[in-house]
Amino acid sequence: MSQEKIDIHGLLGRMPLFSALSTDDLQHVADATRERRIQKGEMLFQRGDQPKGFYYVIFGQIKLAFSSPNGNEKVVEILGPHQSFGEAVMFMDRQYPVFAESLADTLLLHITRDAVFNLIDQDSGFARRMLAGMAIRLHSMVRDVESYSLRSSTQRVVGYLLQQVPDAPCLNSQVDVDLPTSKQIIASRLNLTPETLSRIFHDLSDAGLITVQGKHIALHNVDKLRNYEG
Repeated sequence: MSQEKIDIHGLLGRMPLFSALSTDDLQHVADATRERRIQKGEMLFQRGDQPKGFYYVIFGQIKLAFSSPNGNEKVVEILGPHQSFGEAVMFMDRQYPVFAESLADTLLLHITRDAVFNLIDQDSGFARRMLAGMAIRLHSMVRDVESYSLRSSTQRVVGYLLQQVPDAPCLNSQVDVDLPTSKQIIASRLNLTPETLSRIFHDLSDAGLITVQGKHIALHNVDKLRNYEG
């Protein structure tokens, strides 16, 4: 992984959370921010560690997960560039309920708790933006729970594939997507076994809706896939 020095001030200024800060306030945050470079497969933190701030992904990919009592791994979230995590646990002053592992070589910014709390004390607008960001994350998690509870396994997989489609595709033409991580991790994220995910891919292929080649998947007709009942 390249070790060239990064412009922390500039990167923070492009984050929506910090975009309205004054130059002086942004510099104070930058002074309290450190870059973290971790390689694929490296742990960022363990379940039970005490948070000292929150993280923002510049490039790479982070998996948040925990191990169940029977030893299986449950993936809670997969985070990529321009996504943050750890804010809620930081505010609660509790231990991390999950571990964080890199799925690729990754560069993150670690913004310290003291810097965030100082901004909240000084700037009500910043506090509102922070709350809005956490509310969006909460709504996303609620949708996930509803999806697991109310949607079939096939509907979950179809929904995930459609999330990978670029904006405004031609619905009746082929769209090629690349899975962002391994099928095993995707299966865990969708609350499925790897065998179930493979079976659903096979069924969708037999129906003429997709072609799977490793992580590359051709969606032959987005509209038909969206309406597929399985």
